[in-house]
Amino acid sequence: MDKLWAQLIAAQPDPDPWVVLVSALAALAVVTFTVPWQLSRGLITIAHEGGHAVMALLTRRKLEGIRLHSDTSGVTLTRGRPNGPGMVLTALAGYMAPPLLGLGAAWLTDQGRIKLLIWGMLLFLVCMLLLIRNLYGALILLASGGAVFALSMYAPDEVQQVVAFVVVWFLLFGGVRPILELQRKRRRRQARDSDADQLARLTILPGGFYVFFFLLVAGASVVGAAYLMNPLP
Repeated sequence: MDKLWAQLIAAQPDPDPWVVLVSALAALAVVTFTVPWQLSRGLITIAHEGGHAVMALLTRRKLEGIRLHSDTSGVTLTRGRPNGPGMVLTALAGYMAPPLLGLGAAWLTDQGRIKLLIWGMLLFLVCMLLLIRNLYGALILLASGGAVFALSMYAPDEVQQVVAFVVVWFLLFGGVRPILELQRKRRRRQARDSDADQLARLTILPGGFYVFFFLLVAGASVVGAAYLMNPLP
């Protein structure tokens, strides 16, 4: 175990500047263009619903399970008081989870802890699998977890580093787009049960305030991560 832990926390050398820049452009392309975004958006949903689940546990709500759907939507089922701080914090956590996870992952990459980041992702997916309550969700988590495990076991360190940077940027950029999509749906009155609208019903603040707050957190995470991963001297 000591040897394994030493391998996990071992720091890799700083990447070449092109690794950071190209990985950022690749992730931005995936998030910007429709087809790759539709194929990959489910990964952001995993992080979103994981945020709800973690906050539900932290606020002592009873977590009944998570469902991930083929249309890239998801739902986290909890039981407890229908209002109050626990419910508010649980609803808040979803849209903030992907960019904050990206910021935390950026800090690990800045420290060179690529293997620790990859095994942390694998642990997160395993925990999600234990909470999943539908077949499609289980399949997507098994596929994602299998890919991460194969990366950790068989890919060279250089490949792991590149993939890690792409994942970090994807979490950051992919955390912004759903918030913008949410606001567009709210303008058309197509998201009456969104997290922002649930928060509006739970508090005295309007749903638009929460959309702005989500966007503020996501934007600050992108700026903070870009500062940490800045490839220039």
